[in-house]
Amino acid sequence: MALCTIPGLAWPASLKEALIHPTRHRASRDEQRSNEPPIMVTALKAEDVADKPLEKIEPGGLPDVEPGQLAKALEELVERSASDWDVSHTTHAHPMTLYRIPWLDKLVPGLEKLAAKYHIGNFVVVRDTGALIFESMPIYARIGMHLLFYGDMQIDILKNKTVGRLLKDVSVKQGKIYDSPKSIQSIPSFIATYAIRLDELLEPNFQAYKCFNDFFFRKLKPGARPVQNAEDPRGICSAADCRLVVYQTVDLSRKFWVKGANFDIPHLLQVPSDSPLAKEFDGGSVAIFRLAPQDYHRFHSPIDGTVGDITNIDGQYYTVNPQAINQDFDVLTSNVRSVLYLTHTATKKRVAFVAVGALLVGSVRWTKGAEKGQTVQRGEELGYFAYGGSTVVMVLSKGCIVFDEDLVKNSDKALETLVKVGSSIGKTPPS
Repeated sequence: MALCTIPGLAWPASLKEALIHPTRHRASRDEQRSNEPPIMVTALKAEDVADKPLEKIEPGGLPDVEPGQLAKALEELVERSASDWDVSHTTHAHPMTLYRIPWLDKLVPGLEKLAAKYHIGNFVVVRDTGALIFESMPIYARIGMHLLFYGDMQIDILKNKTVGRLLKDVSVKQGKIYDSPKSIQSIPSFIATYAIRLDELLEPNFQAYKCFNDFFFRKLKPGARPVQNAEDPRGICSAADCRLVVYQTVDLSRKFWVKGANFDIPHLLQVPSDSPLAKEFDGGSVAIFRLAPQDYHRFHSPIDGTVGDITNIDGQYYTVNPQAINQDFDVLTSNVRSVLYLTHTATKKRVAFVAVGALLVGSVRWTKGAEKGQTVQRGEELGYFAYGGSTVVMVLSKGCIVFDEDLVKNSDKALETLVKVGSSIGKTPPS
């Protein structure tokens, strides 16, 4: 089996062995567990996942598991992250390695068998090479995804909690755990699990960070993310290191990507459909930047513009994994989010920059994005997410952008593209 080669990605020997000879890792489970380095499948070449199908997550996918068991498993994963330094034993475990976590395998029976039968995750395109790769889904996202099937029932699934209340509680708790000074013990396993590059960090020494969250929203060295087409005033760039889909209209985004019945601009911005603001964005374009846990979690201005108002919207903490977005769940319009309005210098039109919270995301924090009235240049930092993967949805008024052709082609195939902060995503058309 050939492992995917992505710039900056190094595969631990234990991971290669687990992939090529998975049965060897079943011997002496408990004896070896404490001595094994963290392992997790983060990305594989498309041909390496041809041996079995991709799981389409459905309500019947875990027939032997009750909602309360899933809820207990998620709570326990978060609770154990406070004392187990290895993130691949807790929230970032992979179903393929459940033999290393016997308590979880017992609590959620069938998950390991599911991983043996299917690949659990998503395909993405590496923009620099055009290669199609597969990224696996960590265990917390897989459990959180399945809990969504019970969300509309508003039933008490654990300790008098509904799904929405449970996901909010575990998200807040995980944030507090990773704000604790002792949480720095989890940083080395997180680096190893996701093969995070240290050479591009402003502070590469993990011991210099105050807590895990401090590392999670780490800063990069100046110049690590140059802005493409910086001299072109019509240029618009990526807001984040992310997996990106772009659509020239909201209707196209609903056709190919977002299946939630309530996904439209008024619901996303929480404004009346007949309001001046909703009409201002009528016919506008949408870019969805999804940040995975391993990504650099500061987000930057995609445009040259002026900082405007911020509107905070209370909501849920559902997973923003594509398999949730691609199903009939109103994730992006239900989750907690913070909307920053920018005025685009080139067109004088408004741009809505929507930072969407998600499962296990502690908070959205604005830096220069909080400085109303200040000018901002492409690539300047606007804010960051505390722990967890999340999403930024950018809504541009009609006529602000024509997206880059390669991004459009991938998005029309319902494929995300891996891009970096500062990479071109399109240009403002000539007036």
